[in-house]
Amino acid sequence: MKLRLALILAAFSLAHAAFAGPRFLNCDYNGGHVSIVAADGSIEWQVDAKNPQDCWLLPNGNILFAYLNGAKEMTKDKQVVWEYKAPEKIECHAAQPLPNGNVLVVEGGTSRIIEVDRKGEIAKEIKLTTTTEKMHNQFRGTRKTAEGHYLVCFKGEGKVVELDGDGKVLREVKVPGDPHEVVRLANKNWLITCGDGHKVVEVDPNDKVVWELNENDLPGNPLRLMAGCQRLPNGNTLFCVYLGHGHIGEQPMVLEVTPDKKVVWEFADHAHFKTINQVQSLEVPGDVTKGEILR
Repeated sequence: MKLRLALILAAFSLAHAAFAGPRFLNCDYNGGHVSIVAADGSIEWQVDAKNPQDCWLLPNGNILFAYLNGAKEMTKDKQVVWEYKAPEKIECHAAQPLPNGNVLVVEGGTSRIIEVDRKGEIAKEIKLTTTTEKMHNQFRGTRKTAEGHYLVCFKGEGKVVELDGDGKVLREVKVPGDPHEVVRLANKNWLITCGDGHKVVEVDPNDKVVWELNENDLPGNPLRLMAGCQRLPNGNTLFCVYLGHGHIGEQPMVLEVTPDKKVVWEFADHAHFKTINQVQSLEVPGDVTKGEILR
């Protein structure tokens, strides 16, 4: 009996250890919820959301996220304190909290970036020009920089574009696949996840690839659709491996990868999550409204 109990406790310890990692916020696109996962892998907080695409823990403790038809901010007790609802049949694929309290949202269908104030009214609009007709494939990750520029993933055109504050194109970088996220790093490089290109690239200000992660670089973790990411202070990167398109349940959904391409932590809870596509480590200090979290 004692041996059996010891084996059970050992199995429990191993299972618990397998979850040990950062506390993190995430979007589960097909699962239809936004969650905070504790360091032991348990679900600390969760709300339903239709096809969530982007998420942030704000300095006030609230959670901001984009969902299929808009964006909203909720308290930890699940009260909605702010919401933007897009026009009918329009898709929202990114949201970002801004220093002045407004929220950046990118819309497919209307092809625009908007900045929405606390009253839910549009304070600024930047029109986007795309050759992609299918609304769902037009745009993904979009971020505003400290200089007031916009970085936009043109998913259907396989490029990331930098616009000035008036919408003038300053730079275009073509990438393999359909980009889902662009993060401007502290050294001004861009970290770009390439969606179904099964690849991640980091390019310098001269468009030179200075680092890349390829489909089969991580043994046991082939890159599927590469979605959200976060560069950590230690130089490692969290990546979301979106498991839709036929791969649900097959492998970990979130990976922490070193610059020399070693997996140091992974998350796979297929009982509660389907397709995690965005992540924010809550172990990293910083004000997301000031761009202090690199994601």
